[in-house]
Amino acid sequence: MAKKANTKKVEVEPQIETMEEVVTEFFEETVVAEPKARERLKPANEWEIKDRVYYLNGNKKPLSRSIKAAGIYYFDEEKGYERELKYCQNQKTSFVDEMNGDQRLEHIIFRSGSLFVPKQKTVLQKLLSLYHPHRENVYHEYKPAAIAADEIDVLNTQVDALIAARNIDIDMAEAIMRVERGSDVSNLSSKELKRDLLVFARNNPKLFLELADDENVMLRNFGIKAVEAGILRLSSDQRNFLWGSNGRKLMVIPFDEHPYTALAAWFKTDEGMEIYSNIEKRLN
Repeated sequence: MAKKANTKKVEVEPQIETMEEVVTEFFEETVVAEPKARERLKPANEWEIKDRVYYLNGNKKPLSRSIKAAGIYYFDEEKGYERELKYCQNQKTSFVDEMNGDQRLEHIIFRSGSLFVPKQKTVLQKLLSLYHPHRENVYHEYKPAAIAADEIDVLNTQVDALIAARNIDIDMAEAIMRVERGSDVSNLSSKELKRDLLVFARNNPKLFLELADDENVMLRNFGIKAVEAGILRLSSDQRNFLWGSNGRKLMVIPFDEHPYTALAAWFKTDEGMEIYSNIEKRLN
């Protein structure tokens, strides 16, 4: 008789998961949700469906003005040849080579200088905005966003000019205003000069900023002051600068150059720097 095998009961301790194992298991079993499809972005060159308004150039407002709706051509750069255009009310294109069936021609008429084209008339809009040979020459599309962008650029330039004018020292202010007003600047008080500088920056912001960034503007002003003081003299033919005391020739002005621009450049040469120091002592 076989002996009954001794069995020893083994107790298995419950496994305790570490925090690292729990976190790992969580991320392994977690299903990452599919990202939602983004809304399709419209390419910059895609045609925008909207109402459009067109105006005759030069603010012209005749009771009515027709522009050609047939017998006009557009050079297609992609195809490499001219394509005939025609506006027909029963066609889905303005290109004659894409039309099917009868072609019922329709007139294009501006009333009191303007033409409103609703968004449903895409064919006419594209003809006027993209293909018609008279666009920009006879009429233009009203684009408020583009107008606003241009106005913002102008305003930003004006602000930049005014900030720069407010921070400019009095010597630079005098140099810039001498370009604008000439010798009258010498008779202005510092307050008058600063006021006129700000007004000039507001009314002519681009020119002001160009002058403010011109490294020669101070040298031109220096040359003008030297002439006003009689230290230098500009010849009657504006071809030479002379010493005011004896009329001896100082420098020849290059052809087609402004006299004081040429003098400012000459002051930067070795010979000119010595003369500059000499004149500076006399002015002071």
